Amino acid sequence: MDNPKRPAILRHMTHDSDILIVGGGLSGPILALALAQTGHSVTVIDALGEKVRKNAGFDGRSYAVALTSQRLLDGIGLWDSIADHSQPMLEIKVSDGRAGEGPSPFFMHFNHAEIEEGPMGYMVQDRHIRRTLLDAMAATKNITHLAGETVTAQDIAPGSATATLASGKTLTGKVLIGADGRGSGTATRAGIKRTGWGYGQTALVCAIAHEKPHNGIAHQFFMPPGPLAILPLPGNVSSIVWSETDDNAQRFNALPDADYLTMLRPRFGDFLGDISLAGHRYTYPLSLSLAQNLISDRLALIGDAAHGVHPIAGQGLNAGMRDIAALAEVITDATRRGEDIGSLAVLKRYEEWRRFDNTALAMATDGFNRLFSNDNSLVRGLRDIGMGVVNALPGLRRSFIREAAGLTGDLPRLMQGQRL
Repeated sequence: MDNPKRPAILRHMTHDSDILIVGGGLSGPILALALAQTGHSVTVIDALGEKVRKNAGFDGRSYAVALTSQRLLDGIGLWDSIADHSQPMLEIKVSDGRAGEGPSPFFMHFNHAEIEEGPMGYMVQDRHIRRTLLDAMAATKNITHLAGETVTAQDIAPGSATATLASGKTLTGKVLIGADGRGSGTATRAGIKRTGWGYGQTALVCAIAHEKPHNGIAHQFFMPPGPLAILPLPGNVSSIVWSETDDNAQRFNALPDADYLTMLRPRFGDFLGDISLAGHRYTYPLSLSLAQNLISDRLALIGDAAHGVHPIAGQGLNAGMRDIAALAEVITDATRRGEDIGSLAVLKRYEEWRRFDNTALAMATDGFNRLFSNDNSLVRGLRDIGMGVVNALPGLRRSFIREAAGLTGDLPRLMQGQRL
């Protein structure tokens, strides 16, 4: 019997899939798996070929997966395949200083033992997550993964979203999801504008092997040109995200490996003993990029397509995970109520849920970067005192720990450890 809540055009329309997802990086496949497990059919349109994604070697790219993001991955059956390749983050140490001079005596130290839930998060290499996602999609019957395909046009009609591929094929769905990064073609084709600016900084990213164990401690060292994050990986290896001015970064990246390490050592310090490169190194420019709208008719944006922020707090991926958990919950609940999942009324629930958090994160990371990436002596003194105050107050310190673990705010069910 037809559901009277659904428009007649939807009750009799045939779609290739319930949901079309543009983007095969991390956000798109994770959302696809979450939705497929609640009975939806999903097509993931991935511009890269499957061999390119699956055969990636150790290139230093890694992610800080917050505790609540780990719960999401566990809730959709992925974490068991990732866990053995992960490194729990047990402590975070934040300090301020200049290269070669060591940190200021004022700092912040966050220990996971101050909360009951467990480690604040986990460090995982990009390659392990991607392989797990590809294997999981291949094993899920109601996911179609189109690798090496790009979208050249999209069209929204009553009851349907259509994507036209470069191969000439057209696909229809009830809703189109843009998970195609900061330069999202999905958003551009929908007429969604972006707000943002560059920071005049570039991140140098690589993995570093070191003599001494890191003991699961992540370090964030703020210097005038930009912050240096040292993030623990399994074994005596750490991932670094080293932010420098554009000119410095270009100069450092052009150096041979030995000279590159010579520039890094006074910034890295000797607390982990001698260091060496492990894998490749690469760079990417740092900027803020916010979509002015997260939705349009039969269309929603997630991850970097919705918000690209400074990596200063390592929360970009985790914000995307919240998008995924929220959108999967909104769509699943709407389906169970017999609603049209592509309608503006349904998608607005997602936008209202995520807009404030995404904007707040963007402004916070922007503000922290501006506060710490300068060498003004007055500002330096005030921020060092501020860090000392935070570190001395257990209640305030605990709130920062819970924020780092992703435990604050209106959490979707998957991030609470519940099923959809």
